[in-house]
Amino acid sequence: MKARTVQARNLKLAASGVALCLTTVTLTGCGALSAVTGNNEVTLRVVAADYGDNPENSSKSYWKGLATAFEKDHPGIKVQVDVYSWSEVDAKVAAMVKDGKAPDVAQIGAYADYAADGKLYSADELLSVNTEADFLAPLADAGKVKRVQYGMPFVASTRLMFYNEKLLTDAGVIAKDAKGTWQPKSWAELEAAAKKLKAAGVPTPFALPLGREEAQAETMQWMLAGGGGYSDNEEAYSIDSADNVKTFEYLRDKLVAPGLTGPVEPSKLDRQAAFDAFTRGEVGMLNGHPTLLKQAADKGVKYGMTPMPTADGTEHSTMGVADWVMAFKTGHKKESGQFLDFLYQPANVTAFTGKYDLLPVTTSGYRETEAATGASSTQLKTFLQALPNARLYPVGKKSWAGVSEDVKQNIGKSVQPGGQPAKVLGDIAEAARKNDPR
Repeated sequence: MKARTVQARNLKLAASGVALCLTTVTLTGCGALSAVTGNNEVTLRVVAADYGDNPENSSKSYWKGLATAFEKDHPGIKVQVDVYSWSEVDAKVAAMVKDGKAPDVAQIGAYADYAADGKLYSADELLSVNTEADFLAPLADAGKVKRVQYGMPFVASTRLMFYNEKLLTDAGVIAKDAKGTWQPKSWAELEAAAKKLKAAGVPTPFALPLGREEAQAETMQWMLAGGGGYSDNEEAYSIDSADNVKTFEYLRDKLVAPGLTGPVEPSKLDRQAAFDAFTRGEVGMLNGHPTLLKQAADKGVKYGMTPMPTADGTEHSTMGVADWVMAFKTGHKKESGQFLDFLYQPANVTAFTGKYDLLPVTTSGYRETEAATGASSTQLKTFLQALPNARLYPVGKKSWAGVSEDVKQNIGKSVQPGGQPAKVLGDIAEAARKNDPR
C-alpha cells in the first residue's frame, strides 16, 4: 500500500502540514474495456478491493452509493464497479491488463509495475489542482515513479499488536489488579506470554497469518521488529539479510515449533480468519490494523494494543500501509479524472474511512473527520501516533507486485517444521533482484 520509496525512510507527516496532535481520527472491480454506447454514454469500469469481513459490511455498498451519486451529478457517465476480496483483487486486475481489458480505475495494492510499463495516466493528467494538492505529502510522494505521481493513495493504516485482556489476565500474564496497559518490549516477553497462554488452554496464543491474504504485511512487521525489512537504507532489496533470516528462524523455532501459533499452519492462516478467531476469544495476541477495533468491539472482546515487541527490546520502525488508486489508459482520461475528483471529496473520503476505521489520506479528510468525531476515538489516535516512524512497502518499485505475490506464496514454508528461512528468503530475494537490478 516512486522515485524514492518510502520503505527506506520514515514517514514524515509533519511535512504534510497536518498536525499529529489530533486527538481523534476515525479512518476511514473489474471488467472489459470501457464502453461507449450508441447515445454517447460512457461506462467507466472500476475494480475495488473489499474491506469488509462479512456480506453485511462489504465495500460493495459504499461503491454502489458513490457510483449512484456520481452518475446523478454527471449525466452521460455510468460507473460499473466490481468488488473483489483482497486475496484475489490484485491478480484479477493483472489478468485483465494481460488480456488487454484493463479497467478504467483500479483500487488495489500496487501501481508501480503498471506505471513503469506506461499503462497509467499520471495524477496531474487526471485530477484538479485542489484534489492533487490535498493528498498528505508523504503519501503522495510514495505514489511517484521517477518523480511523477501515478499512484493515488486511497486509505492508510499502521499496525499494532492486539491482545485479549481477559485471556492474558486469566493466564497470569497481566496481574488482575494491574493498572494501565500491557507493553512488552522484547520477543522474549512475547514468547513468555505465549507459553503462559498455552498452559492456560488458549487455542492460539499468538496468531501468525502467513497465508495468501496478507502474508506480505505480517512478513514485513516481523522483519522490521527484527531490525530488517524488505529494503536497505539505499533502497535496494535486502529480503535475505542476516537479520531477516534470524527473524524467521526465531518464528520457526520459538513460536511455531512449540505450538504457540495454534492449530492452523501459518502458511494456511489468512488475516481475516485470524481476526475472526480473535473476536471469538480463541487468540491471545496477533498483529492487527484499525479495522479490528470494530470487529472486536462488536463481539464484546476486551482488548489492548501495543507496539509490536522487537528482537532486542529496543524501538524499531513500525509498519505503515497505503492502498492505491490508479487510472489506466483506456481512452477515458476526462471521465476517469472526474470520477476521481468526486471520490476524493472530503465527505466521500470520510464515509469510507469512517466505515472501516482507517486513516484518511487527504488533509481535508483529516479535518472532516476531526470535526465529525470530536475527541471520541482515542484508540485510533494510537494508530495515528505510530505513523511518523512507520515505513511502507517498497511500492515505487516496478517489481514490488511480483515480490509481494512471491512472499504470499512462499514465506509460510520458512516457518514449517524443517523449514529453511535462508533458502526461502534467498529465493525470493534472487527473483526480486533480477526484476529490479541496482
